[in-house]
Amino acid sequence: MYENKNTEKAKILIVDDVEMNRLVLEEIIANLGAEPVLAESGEQALELIGKYHPQLVLTDISMPGMDGYELCRILKKDERTRNIPIIFISAYDDPHDIIEGFKLGGEDYITKPFMAEVVKARVGVRLRLHEANRELMEMNRRLQISVNEQLRQMELEKKNILYAMANISAQNADYEKKYVDRLGRNCRLLAQGMQLSPAFEGQVSDSFIDTIELAAPLCDIGNIGIPKELLRKKEALTKEEAAIVQNHTNIGAKLLRDIHVNSDYNDFIRISMEIAQHHHENWDGSGYPAGLSKTEIPLGAQIVSVIERYCTLTEQENCSKEEALEEMSSESGVRFNPEIFKICRKISRQLC
Repeated sequence: MYENKNTEKAKILIVDDVEMNRLVLEEIIANLGAEPVLAESGEQALELIGKYHPQLVLTDISMPGMDGYELCRILKKDERTRNIPIIFISAYDDPHDIIEGFKLGGEDYITKPFMAEVVKARVGVRLRLHEANRELMEMNRRLQISVNEQLRQMELEKKNILYAMANISAQNADYEKKYVDRLGRNCRLLAQGMQLSPAFEGQVSDSFIDTIELAAPLCDIGNIGIPKELLRKKEALTKEEAAIVQNHTNIGAKLLRDIHVNSDYNDFIRISMEIAQHHHENWDGSGYPAGLSKTEIPLGAQIVSVIERYCTLTEQENCSKEEALEEMSSESGVRFNPEIFKICRKISRQLC
């Protein structure tokens, strides 16, 4: 018995305008252990295909209205039915007719008057091939799921490595882990406040808010390539030392650029790169590394610039939230986007 994936009998659609032919083929198919479905025209066949989803179609060629060739054309053009094998049954035995059937996508051709054993043999072969193809497609589907899961796990591991490197970079600069956590959390809060502002309408989506919370902690990941003694130096840096430290923006961006990830993480990596490279740009163009100004600076980098300054100031002893914001107010329009800083002040009670 031929069974489909649901352990039901394989359904075979028989299309012929002559009742006697349908009845004879019905008996042959039933003896095979399959379930025959009968249609007396091409039009009716299309209706039944949508209802029964047959594993094979046996169709006469010469029929009133829609002939077998046209039925085949329609089925092979439709993505839902193109994989159903079609066997033509016809009194025509002209090679040109047979070739035409194969050109249209037919899998086999049986001439009338047909013999029961020939029909059984041809149908059996096509059902076995169809089942083998279905099993192959199912194996491919499962394999794809397995591959996608492995890729997802690989990308998760890459992100974990990035955060581990970011934590090392923070430690090198003498920042505590809570500073990195505060940075991400506060960037999220600021982005949420911006989402409600007409000044940033259409620029801050829910996805952007989620991403910036994850990307912000990677802003100084390039510090992993800077000597620890320079990062912790209390005295003023020389010009040469300052240039080395400032290069952490390029190091971080390159490191992130070299992390190849799949489509699920493209926004995460893109925004992380923009933040790493440009979070030290100033609104008036006096920052580094590219001297970008105003809206030339990526929005994520603008947000991190404000919050990084806030977190740095409030980490200092004897510097309250209010004192930090007051000091930052003199830098608004110079170091920061004034609209973003204005929102920062409005939501300051929520900042941690």
